[in-house]
Amino acid sequence: MEPRILVLDGNQRAALAAVRSLGAKGLWVAVGESCAPSMAGLSRYCRQSITYADPFSAPRPFFDDLLRQIDEQNISFLLPITEATTYVILAYRDELPAHVTLPFPETDSVEQLANKNNLFQLALQQNVPVPETIFCANAEEGLEALETINHFPVVLKPFKSKILQSTSIVSTQVMVAHSAREATDALKNHFFFQFPFTIQSFIEGSGQGIFSLFDHGEPVCFFAHRRLREKPPGGGVSVLCESAPVNDQLRSHAEKLLRSVGWHGVAMVEFRVSPGGTGYLMEVNPRFWGSLQLAIDSGIDFPWWLYLASTGQTVPQASWQHRRVRWLLGDLDRLYLVLKSSADVYTFGQKLVEILRFFTPGLRTRHEVNRWKDLRPFWFEVKQYLRALKS
Repeated sequence: MEPRILVLDGNQRAALAAVRSLGAKGLWVAVGESCAPSMAGLSRYCRQSITYADPFSAPRPFFDDLLRQIDEQNISFLLPITEATTYVILAYRDELPAHVTLPFPETDSVEQLANKNNLFQLALQQNVPVPETIFCANAEEGLEALETINHFPVVLKPFKSKILQSTSIVSTQVMVAHSAREATDALKNHFFFQFPFTIQSFIEGSGQGIFSLFDHGEPVCFFAHRRLREKPPGGGVSVLCESAPVNDQLRSHAEKLLRSVGWHGVAMVEFRVSPGGTGYLMEVNPRFWGSLQLAIDSGIDFPWWLYLASTGQTVPQASWQHRRVRWLLGDLDRLYLVLKSSADVYTFGQKLVEILRFFTPGLRTRHEVNRWKDLRPFWFEVKQYLRALKS
């Protein structure tokens, strides 16, 4: 029977990259999203678009819709992109039809990495560097712990960025507190600190990620990139990035963690590298990442290789080449933030330089969303962008 793939979260750039990767191999690919149309659903490589209930406000109805679409479309391979859809599916995975492949290890293995409290304890056992950490079960324990802390800033880190409850998904956020008062206010005023979290020392340095694919506990490939521009400018989502050599120390730490839980599938392991060169573990995301298209363009075709590894097929030998990829509308947003910044942040001369850099990204730079052979997703993104500006 012809394999039929359903990629979820169709408005994510990673979903578009996955659809283009798999569809270009001649595979039948459908795209799902809680609204229609979606960016990836408009790709020339999408054969069918479906909608489902919003997993944030209706987790169980979302899964019921998914079961119905799996049956109607004869889906054999299910690929969630975001944490929200992933966590709901994993919670109910025993109800998936037996013929459906879900490219994840056992749910306990996912929980060991996705739950940051569990992750940092595992990292300590595996001798992977982590910031100084206090584990807290709730806000009350956190308030008691603050009385013992003398050095700020500290980082308040919820155990998950998305917390699945019976009728909704709660979104959390990492918070940096520069004083005991800021930390106390955060713990008292944010609901999600009633769940487990950690208090960690703040690590000066730069963020670096190791992107990986594992096949039932064995590493297949690793990839890394260098962020050239981010939105917001001070640090955030990458809008211009290039492929880069994998840091051996960080790769070793990532491999140790992923092997220890018998990982299967893709994972993004985030570190913060101090000025002294030590890479401290920040988190592990068991999903695709925003700059996925860069890896594909560089020769590391994660979606296709994930499909091969999860269906018992041979994965090609990994080799990468230098590429640069730009998210155009994200870069435009970044430029706007730069231009409206005060003179003490960006001088007039620096703003002129940023304008020049925006219009000269490099001759070999590829665009992440707007591709000549598949332009409809970009036009959709532009319409959404303009609509947001008007609102």
